[in-house]
Amino acid sequence: MECLLRFANAPAVATISTLRFNDKSKTKKHGVLLRAKLDGENDPLLQSAVNAASLQPLFVDPYAGCLVPPDVQMDLKKYSHHYCLTTKFIDDKLLRTVNHMDGLKQVVLLTDGMDTRPYRLNWPTSTIIFDISPERIFKISAEKLEGVGAKIPRSCLFLHVPLESSNIQQALRAKGFNGNRPSVWAIQGLPVMTLASFEDVLLLVGSLAMNKCLFLGELPAWLAETEFGNKSTTEKWMDKLFMSNGFGVGMVSYKEVASSLGKELAPGYYKNILFLAEQLRFSDDQMDTWRRELQRVEEEGDEEGFEEL
Repeated sequence: MECLLRFANAPAVATISTLRFNDKSKTKKHGVLLRAKLDGENDPLLQSAVNAASLQPLFVDPYAGCLVPPDVQMDLKKYSHHYCLTTKFIDDKLLRTVNHMDGLKQVVLLTDGMDTRPYRLNWPTSTIIFDISPERIFKISAEKLEGVGAKIPRSCLFLHVPLESSNIQQALRAKGFNGNRPSVWAIQGLPVMTLASFEDVLLLVGSLAMNKCLFLGELPAWLAETEFGNKSTTEKWMDKLFMSNGFGVGMVSYKEVASSLGKELAPGYYKNILFLAEQLRFSDDQMDTWRRELQRVEEEGDEEGFEEL
């Protein structure tokens, strides 16, 4: 499968264009031959989303069960799995952040299409949740969730933005996203296959998120241009990647997350990096507002000067 996110090269507007699944070409990456098909069990993107859902502990997520086929056996030992720890970390950080926002609260989730957070978390009033994910996967999960009675909290709004949209930034704005309002962004499960793809995700978030807004989640460890496992080298790579796109970033230790939850980290190699980043620049909307205000002040100054003459 060449499950490759193709991003249009536009300096001012971040776009994420169509995911291609029926390429006849094959790409062998990291020892795994990936090949995409559109149907059911042969669809690797759908299977990946189902596998992720199967890892989520059902005592925390009452809806994950409807997304997992009955032949998938749940292993209680997986409750301390890295993925579950990541899910809990993101859940808690999202809720703490939005609960400290005044007025309208904007949450943007970059997902695989089977994220149950919009339904299972106790979102405060006036929260708008935007889900960016593959459309067909989202439709499958939305139908299953509706079938078990999953509902969005009252006074909240849930909006889907197809990953296949030709211009994600424009699509978010069309759905009502406001770059002059606080937002928090999380990425978990979004199919990112190249470093350039993730950099375009950073461009998207950097264009729309206000100064000091948070961006957190996971990225594949193999994106790092270093030998993963060397923490200091990986941190330097992360700093360079995020800082060049206007973010301050810190790597989050899975072991520390597990310890904070009173759990032991399950042994084994995990192929993702957990991070927490902060937007250091102003969003495009903030810059537009600043320019308009500056122009207004200059025009008023010119008019006052003319009256004095």
